[in-house]
Amino acid sequence: MQSTMMDFPLTLAHLLERAGKLFPKEEIVTRLPDKSLHRYTFGDFYRRSRQLASALQKAGLQKGDRVATLSWNTYAHLEAYFGIPVAGGVLHPLNLRLHPSDIAYIINHAQDKILIVDDVLLKLYEAVREHVKLERVLVVPLSGQPVPEGLESYEDFLASGDPGFAYPSLDERDAAGMCYTSGTTGKPKGVVYSHRSIVLHSLGSALPDALNLASTDVLLPVVPMFHVLAWGLPFTGVMTGSKLVMPGPHLDAESLLDLYESEHVTKTAGVPTIWLGVLQALQKEPGRWKLEPMEMVVGGSAAPEAMIRAFDRFGLRVLHAWGMTEMSPLGTTSRLKRHLRGDAEVEYRYRAKQGVPTPLVEIRAVGEQGEVPWDGQSLGELQVRGPWVAKSYYNLEEESDKWTPDGWFRTGDVVAIDPEGYIRIADRTKDLIKSGGEWISSIDLENALMAHPAVKEAAVIAIPDPKWDERPLAAIVLKEGQSVTPEELRTFLEPRFAKWWLPDAYVFVDEIPRTSTGKFLKSRLREQFKEYKAQAASQ
Repeated sequence: MQSTMMDFPLTLAHLLERAGKLFPKEEIVTRLPDKSLHRYTFGDFYRRSRQLASALQKAGLQKGDRVATLSWNTYAHLEAYFGIPVAGGVLHPLNLRLHPSDIAYIINHAQDKILIVDDVLLKLYEAVREHVKLERVLVVPLSGQPVPEGLESYEDFLASGDPGFAYPSLDERDAAGMCYTSGTTGKPKGVVYSHRSIVLHSLGSALPDALNLASTDVLLPVVPMFHVLAWGLPFTGVMTGSKLVMPGPHLDAESLLDLYESEHVTKTAGVPTIWLGVLQALQKEPGRWKLEPMEMVVGGSAAPEAMIRAFDRFGLRVLHAWGMTEMSPLGTTSRLKRHLRGDAEVEYRYRAKQGVPTPLVEIRAVGEQGEVPWDGQSLGELQVRGPWVAKSYYNLEEESDKWTPDGWFRTGDVVAIDPEGYIRIADRTKDLIKSGGEWISSIDLENALMAHPAVKEAAVIAIPDPKWDERPLAAIVLKEGQSVTPEELRTFLEPRFAKWWLPDAYVFVDEIPRTSTGKFLKSRLREQFKEYKAQAASQ
């Protein structure tokens, strides 16, 4: 028996039309390079996105052609997010924090034809231009400076488009966007998202048990639009009709807090390093900013419980989420089930976990002996599947081992899943420390160390040990004006961990190296301290 339901294609054209028809008066605010604010409406965005789509088609864009962006979070980047895919093209944001050689490799591997670049990023484009083949380069004049000779103005290009643009025939399984991983383990790997996967991801993200986004929200995505499509938030925000606030290139704590206050932001999202800076600014000047009750989505790496507690004292609520480039990216969120509420300590314990899977995402943890039980203790590699999870990398057959024979994606994260279905990420497979045949979680140690009042940041890595194979070493960044000894840190950790878990050594550093997306770059720390010798006093 067949259903009587319409076969309605899930494409970004529907999201764009919804925004233009239902929310034409809602605002989109962008902080420009000179820190002034650009304001226009969803109605303006709708008109310009369609005009961009028309201009691209007039310029010869064919279905499936890749159009790259080298841009901060701005109104023009948002236009590209919709104008490119509804024209039949593939949106391809480039990570501007990567090395120019990696950016050139990605452009060539993706076979990008057109580049849209912010004028304040032209120096980065110049560093790659001789190594890539692009048919056209469109410059967004954010700073108001003249567009250099030999390049095209984005605004002039937009003006060539037809306001009466008619959408081409779009299949929901057509490619709509693509992103590359940050390349911390080998060359960057491309993931191609379909119209269908983005629409479903947007619907799933907006759910109350996920990111809980609505037309009444004011959304400021700190996570860059060049990183996993800004966690899908531009699409979800446009779909829901939320007021959008774009921070441009100004991601320092004071600039963000000023925008949160002036634009009455209720929802924001970014990595823990951003929120640590915001927290320090609030603690330094607790009465300076008057903020709305705001939810701060944290992803990219685990948020220390101490940070979650500290933000609560300012009336700001941290929501843990987890995902990956290969997952569009949302996989889990740590909303509290009703029966887990009421006891503050229980609530903090669960809020510090990465949460339960979003509807339509399935999870399992697999160890050496097969799938591990959901008992909160047994560790295994997290594997996932769902309608917005990748089934392969783009044009990279040698990476096919990242998927299991029965079709699950191997995330590389080692987790414990508790009986309630909440996951706790213990580590990345490459970052676990194996000491005397037993596993030590670097993340658990880091989060505990960052609860110490003198510690700003902590990263724990494995160092070689002749007796135990590996032992933990903690790299510590102190808060300004603070001091602490290794013995005091060890005493601080002792009540929380088994004796053999405790780091054998503590080194104090000015900063911890980071990836292009703000995560700790432990491979560089391991290289830096590979010859370090520590007395295994704890065993």
